[in-house]
Amino acid sequence: MAAENKPRSSNDNKKRKQRYLPHNKSVKKGSYPLHPGVQGFFLTCDGGRERQASQEAINVIDTFFEELVDEDGVNKKSAVKSIKPANKIIKFSDTDSSDNDDDDGNDSKSEQQEEEIANNDNQASETEDSLAKKPRLETDEPKAEELVHDSTEKKSIDVAPCENLTKEKPIESAPKCENLVSNKTEEKSIDQLIEAEIKEMGDRSKRRFVSLDTGCNGCVFVQMLKKDVGPGPAEIVQYMMTSLASSRKHMSRFILRVLPVEVTCYASEEEIAKAIKPLISKYFPVEATAVKFAVLYGARANTGIDRMKIITAVAKSVPEPHKVDLSNPDKTIIVEICKTLCCIGVVEKYKELSKYNLRQLTSPKP
Repeated sequence: MAAENKPRSSNDNKKRKQRYLPHNKSVKKGSYPLHPGVQGFFLTCDGGRERQASQEAINVIDTFFEELVDEDGVNKKSAVKSIKPANKIIKFSDTDSSDNDDDDGNDSKSEQQEEEIANNDNQASETEDSLAKKPRLETDEPKAEELVHDSTEKKSIDVAPCENLTKEKPIESAPKCENLVSNKTEEKSIDQLIEAEIKEMGDRSKRRFVSLDTGCNGCVFVQMLKKDVGPGPAEIVQYMMTSLASSRKHMSRFILRVLPVEVTCYASEEEIAKAIKPLISKYFPVEATAVKFAVLYGARANTGIDRMKIITAVAKSVPEPHKVDLSNPDKTIIVEICKTLCCIGVVEKYKELSKYNLRQLTSPKP
C-alpha cells in the first residue's frame, strides 16, 4: 500500500505527455523576427492587435499594389497608342472631284463585268443546244476501258498537287504539331493549379508580402520581397495615401500609421551612416535642385541611443545643396528604432497627408 501511494516523479509525467504529442505532424512556429537587410512597411496599431493588424495590412497593401501595377500598365498602353500613327482613309461627303471620279470608275467596271457575264451565258447555252441536236452514234459512246483510263488520269491529276503539297508542308507543319502536343501536355486541371497556388502561398520565400515580428507592442512590420521590376514600398505607400486622401474611403480597422522602409540595419551611428548612403543618393542627388527636408525620429524598447546623435548623423549625410526645414519640408526622412534594429525610409508631404495616419486621413472632414 505504501508503494502505491508514492508521488509520481517528473520523468513519469514527461513520458505520459509525450504519448499525446502529434505524431508526424508539422508544428506551427512563431512569426520570423525582424532582421537587417529587408525592406517593407512599418505599421503602428492598437496594443494587443498585432496579429489582426498584420493580416489586414497584407490585404490592404496587396490591393493597392495591384491597382498601382494595373494603372501603370494602362498608362503604358495608352502612351504606345498615342505614339503610333492611325493609318486610316478618311472620306468626306462634301468632296466633288475625287468621289465623282471614283463613282465613274466603279460604274464603268461594273458595266464591263455585266457584259462579260452575259456573253459567257450565251456561249454556254449555244454549246448545250448544239450537243442536244447532234445524234448519238455507237462510235461516239466511250468504251469502258477508256472511261477507266480517263478516270485514272483525272485521279492522277487531282492527286498530284496534293502529293506536292504533302511533300512541301511537313517541314512547316511539324513544329506546329509539336507546339500543340506540348501545349496539351502543359495544360493542367483546375485542381492541380489550385494545389500549386496553395503550395506557393505556404512557401514564405515565394510570397510577395510577409509579416515579421518586431518584438514591440503596437508595432507591425510587413516585408516586401526585393525585385528589380515593379514599384517599391515608397511608391506603394505614396499611391495609397494620395488615393485615400481623395476618396476618403475607410480601409482599415486595426492599422493606424503606414510608413515605407527601404533600409534596415542595426541601431548605431556607424551602421546608420553606412546604410543610408544609397538612399541619400537616390532621393537627394548633388546635381539636383535644392530640396527642403526634415528628420523624424522614433524609438521603441530602446533607451541606450541618444536621439540627437542619430538625427545629426542622418542630417550630415545629406549633401550641401539641400537644406533642413522643419516647418515645411518637401521630403521627410523617417528613422524608426525597434529594440536593436533601425528602419529608414523617405516620404513626401508628410504633414499634408495627416502624418500617414489612415484613420485621420479617411475620417470625414468637419
